[in-house]
Amino acid sequence: MELNRRQLQCWLGAMSGCTPFLIERLRKEFVSEEEIFSASYAALLQVPQITEKQINRILASKNIDKIKWYDAKMQEKDIRYITVDDPAYPSGLKEIHNKPYGLFVRGKMPNQKQLSIAIVGARNCTSYGKEMARWFGKELSDAGVQVISGMAYGIDGYAHRGALQGKTATYAVLGSGIDVCYPQEHFELYMELMQQGGVLSEYGLGVLGKAYQFPMRNRIISGMCDGVLVVEARQKSGSLITADLALEQGKEIFAVPGRIGDPLSKGCLELVKQGAELVMTPEDLIQNFHLENVDARKQLTLFDCLQLLPQEKEIYDILSFEPISLAQLLEQIKGPMWEVANLLMQMEMKGVIQQPMPNYYMRCIGNLQ
Repeated sequence: MELNRRQLQCWLGAMSGCTPFLIERLRKEFVSEEEIFSASYAALLQVPQITEKQINRILASKNIDKIKWYDAKMQEKDIRYITVDDPAYPSGLKEIHNKPYGLFVRGKMPNQKQLSIAIVGARNCTSYGKEMARWFGKELSDAGVQVISGMAYGIDGYAHRGALQGKTATYAVLGSGIDVCYPQEHFELYMELMQQGGVLSEYGLGVLGKAYQFPMRNRIISGMCDGVLVVEARQKSGSLITADLALEQGKEIFAVPGRIGDPLSKGCLELVKQGAELVMTPEDLIQNFHLENVDARKQLTLFDCLQLLPQEKEIYDILSFEPISLAQLLEQIKGPMWEVANLLMQMEMKGVIQQPMPNYYMRCIGNLQ
């Protein structure tokens, strides 16, 4: 045999149309990856529920030169393939329905001895959701929690960015190939995750993201974590799929509350109605898992430590986690515009408020910028 076991494992895991169910049946029928590779049409025909199309794909993929080229590209990009037989394969994934045969990995794998929390939510999140995701990501990371998410737009991305400011590695599970950054706008985040944590995918080199692959990756996110935190979600969304999968797997579900009537709050409020635990601060989660985190408690009282001036406190009390315009602010505050503008600038410098767009202001949580 010209191919080693690692190369054969990658061949099997990266084969187009070779589903986890099919790989599991192949592994039951044959002793090893070597036997699967050597199997004839007649031998493959004995595999339960296999189709002629799948058999032809397997036979057509047995190109030794292409497999070696693929292996060389993997090494060039420093990508590993961790199969279900590897001790590094997450133990939680072994228990889930339709578990992946293997995971392509850039960077590190999550430490199985550390607590992992998935933070998921809406792609088109509000400013409130963005701040919540970053706040929870940062504080959980500081408490020693590994934050896991999907690197998507919105809540996923902000949760990762918050966690990157913390003390513990954070991990992304992609719905595209391991070397395909999706969305492309998250390339910088992708690189940071690779260096300060890890990027994982069940899809190999060059696989573009397709709609059906993203719900599939949710089972990996839920399978790798000890609990799922949902920050903003519509009633029918991928985030609720992740929560449902986690519930089936016996994991704890947490939800950040939002405004009644807001479409992006309906998913979280529905989860709470169904028994998910409502959390208002990262400290709620930290206490739930009996973790000690002095930094988190300091963060929650940061504004007291800043000793805001009375005029600054007046502005802060008017602002919320949804941006309002300078004109709206001036309607509620007595004083000349230049004085209010100066106070706003001072508060921005303190990290208490921010401008998500010119002349619109909102609160910050802690000192996250």
